[in-house]
Amino acid sequence: MARRDIFTDADIRQIEAHGLTAGEALRQLDIFKNPAPYLKLVRPCTKGDGIRVIEEEMIQELIARYENQMPERRCLKFVPASGAASRMFKALLGELNKGKDILRESVENKARTGQQDRQELLKFINNTRRFAFFQDLKSVLSNRGLQIDILIKEGRFTDVIRFLLAENGLNYANLPKGLLKFHEYVDGSRTAFEEHLVEAVSYVADQEGPCHLHFAVSPEHMEKFRALLKKIKPAYEKKYPVVFKVDFSVQKQSTDTIAVDPDNNPFRDEKGRLLFRPGGHGSLIENVNDLDVDIIFLKNIDNVVPDRLKSETFKWKKILGGYLITLQTEIHGYLENLSSGDADESLLAEAMTFMNDELCYQVPDAVAIASFEEKKAFLMERLNRPIRICGMVRNEGEPGGGPFWVQDETGEVSLQIVETAQIDPDSREQQDILESSTHFNSVDLVCGVRDWQGRPIDLRNYIDEKAVFISQKSKDGKGLKALEHPGLWNGAMGRWITIFVEVPIITFNPVKAVNDLLRKEHQPG
Repeated sequence: MARRDIFTDADIRQIEAHGLTAGEALRQLDIFKNPAPYLKLVRPCTKGDGIRVIEEEMIQELIARYENQMPERRCLKFVPASGAASRMFKALLGELNKGKDILRESVENKARTGQQDRQELLKFINNTRRFAFFQDLKSVLSNRGLQIDILIKEGRFTDVIRFLLAENGLNYANLPKGLLKFHEYVDGSRTAFEEHLVEAVSYVADQEGPCHLHFAVSPEHMEKFRALLKKIKPAYEKKYPVVFKVDFSVQKQSTDTIAVDPDNNPFRDEKGRLLFRPGGHGSLIENVNDLDVDIIFLKNIDNVVPDRLKSETFKWKKILGGYLITLQTEIHGYLENLSSGDADESLLAEAMTFMNDELCYQVPDAVAIASFEEKKAFLMERLNRPIRICGMVRNEGEPGGGPFWVQDETGEVSLQIVETAQIDPDSREQQDILESSTHFNSVDLVCGVRDWQGRPIDLRNYIDEKAVFISQKSKDGKGLKALEHPGLWNGAMGRWITIFVEVPIITFNPVKAVNDLLRKEHQPG
């Protein structure tokens, strides 16, 4: 259907002002009408079958390789940090929003009946003093003539929760996770943002001193992050022998997606204007693509630990970094030899064996019997791609994606990080494969983003555009469908060279709910 049949001139002006084209908006509309099929899982990746286990004798070698060669490369830590913390406080917000007094007796009675939100609320109240933000909360209450110890002793919780979450208090329900106090130390508390800075010192900072980090944040929180950095930077640079080079970016408006009504027609507001929505964290591949670096460490904002547990994180970041450098060196060597005039059939055969054995990629039969030039062109294209080494932990019931062998529509099989929503819920076979997964994606990636000639790779060319998500939303009481771009470590990196490596569970300590901060890993030793 032509764009004039769907979009008015005013629509096209609105689309272009948003940074999109009418053609892109039409492409998105077509996805709603003809959604991509579910992924086809072949089998889960397991140890020795898609997941590498680093042998003990290789660990020190990989660490040394990273430490020796890292100064020759510009390394950076990238942290998606735009997520609001409201979901962390779901149980507390649910009770507060009822508008009734929150009293111990009532909460305890309902907790005994098995109501999980009341159980979480009770756990929070009973352990309030153990949170790193306790002193801040105590101070806010005190400024209003309230004593937190008396409120808790008397079982009156309303003000404790209100001044933690609401705008006239600490405002934690409206802040991003990165700005929340996570850990308590003798000399004070640290936010998740601060913990990422401290962590980066041990594997991102080079010998010259600069320690490069980049945080993707929401526009409304940008100034708060900048203000915190300005406040704490001198003290941390005094404590650690580095200069922090911290940059921020926001999700680009041009990555927003058009929304549709239940009949897949463009959703329009009360003024008849089109509605655009943020395109999900996969949109951040644009931000990653803008980074002028060689190696990127990618990690979620809420996966940090206190200093007493950081040594394993440092160790495995260097192991993964050393493994990336090892593979990248071999890959670039093959590409250099293939591009020379001395390439022969034996080199092509060797490169194909390398792809199968080291990169977990089986060369299609059609390529194996192709001409010399066709095989050479295939190898040059497949090897000259961005590379990611992905840490995978043993599955212990955490929600989220995992590593699988996936077959595409051409029959090609590759390693992919898959989310539950990408699997057909009505296929018993596919659900059985999903449930048999042994490992979990901890979002612990080390990425090589330069080609064999040292030039930056345009990462937008390696997105699996079909790996989109469609969700049901509403606006002004009307139902709508929203489109999310392929997830940052899912389809947005779907055509990268991908290697999965088993890492210890201690390197994965996410904070999804506020009571996760009560786990021993997040408490003082």
